Amino acid sequence: MTTREMKIFAAEIRKTVLYGLDTVKSGHIGGCMSMADLLAVLYGEVMNVDPKNPQLKTRDRLVVSKGHCGPAVYAALALKGYFPMEWMKTINLSQTKLPSHCDMNMVPGIDMTTGSLGQGMSTALGLAWGLRYQKINSYVYLVLGDGECDEGQIWEGALFAGTKKLNNIIAFVDQNLKQLDGYTKDICDVGDLRKKFEDFGWFAQEVNGNDVEEIKNAIEIAKLQVEKPSMIVLHTEKGKDCTFAQDVFYNHHMTFTEEQYEEAVHHLDEIIKEA
Repeated sequence: MTTREMKIFAAEIRKTVLYGLDTVKSGHIGGCMSMADLLAVLYGEVMNVDPKNPQLKTRDRLVVSKGHCGPAVYAALALKGYFPMEWMKTINLSQTKLPSHCDMNMVPGIDMTTGSLGQGMSTALGLAWGLRYQKINSYVYLVLGDGECDEGQIWEGALFAGTKKLNNIIAFVDQNLKQLDGYTKDICDVGDLRKKFEDFGWFAQEVNGNDVEEIKNAIEIAKLQVEKPSMIVLHTEKGKDCTFAQDVFYNHHMTFTEEQYEEAVHHLDEIIKEA
């Protein structure tokens, strides 16, 4: 995809998240919106995946450890044709195939069930270690939340990956500076994440996580590393490009009205037209 196409794809992911959550008029809006640009780059340009063969042995894997942002991943998968778009209208409903958190046993294209914060780090590293053992030259992409980095399990995993020089994992922290009930700096300040991961043996970068070109370039640089795992800290805005969420303090999980939904979709349509 071109840069323009990835920008449009990111806006379509945001629209599709809202389309899905509009049925219940609530959901994890903030974090879904902040990571949409990353998903547009991964599914639009970077990852080796095949919607017609979701279990392809040589595919790249994606583990979204901040699993409550599953609706954003589902949106990307639906837009890529992994399952019918109509499924999006059933998110969080009884008998749905799209539960609130990522579920590998129910959703085509989901590589790891997540939701218990911190555990995605361990499972992603297990996938990367297993691929190395099988001599499969695929990448594992891991998405963490910055609030999630309060978890000790993240740093145990960071030590393991650095020690084992797992160069087939490229991780991201969606650093939107907020977690469930406030700013990360006020709840449990993790400090300089890039420096921390460097100290744990990772090659680390920082980029604008709402700029598809910067994300793509950082991934290309990460793939050049042969001795270290890679971390890309994404500076993002929670609720990005969602009119009723972007400037709201508590925007982790939100309810919204039909009027707010229509206004947000109109705004995203304008972004697509101007791309």
